[in-house]
Amino acid sequence: VPDARKAALGITDNLVRISIGVENADDLIADFTEALKAV
Repeated sequence: VPDARKAALGITDNLVRISIGVENADDLIADFTEALKAV
């Protein structure tokens, strides 16, 4: 995405994009919890 378009959409360099499908909500929460422990 061009820089001008990102700026127009409010997309910054520190944005975290999350793409999920049809996973169970409890599985997603557990995955995020584990991932955030590493940050």
